[in-house]
Amino acid sequence: MKEKLNCIMVIDDDEPTNFINEMVIEEANCTCHLEIIDSGIKALNYLQKASTCEDKKNSIFLPDLIFLDINMPCMNGWEFLDEYRKLNSRWILKPIIIILTTSLCPDDKQRAEDILEVAGFENKPLTEEMVNRVIKRYFDAA
Repeated sequence: MKEKLNCIMVIDDDEPTNFINEMVIEEANCTCHLEIIDSGIKALNYLQKASTCEDKKNSIFLPDLIFLDINMPCMNGWEFLDEYRKLNSRWILKPIIIILTTSLCPDDKQRAEDILEVAGFENKPLTEEMVNRVIKRYFDAA
């Protein structure tokens, strides 16, 4: 990786998982800013605010990469993606979205592959190797 990403966002409702995700991403030393958000609704609010005007003073950045959990209360990952699609239609730069889940259901993987906004599907836990592989695949120049 040549340069750090500006911002990585993790959307997951599980606090212990987010603690590990934060440690893994910090250990990978691959981003200037890390946003850990515990619900799809909060993530949409953040993205709406970030998309209208990046506010460096208040640390609001549009993420380059989003790791998204599927199984969350109130708004699951699929519902988040439906709302996200409406939100991001006018963005010039669009984040890479990776589904990060415990689901082993082949239907979930197929559903993710059928969604244009989803770049990949990975099984938890998030590892430093996985983070580096995703960044190399989607952000490193050939």
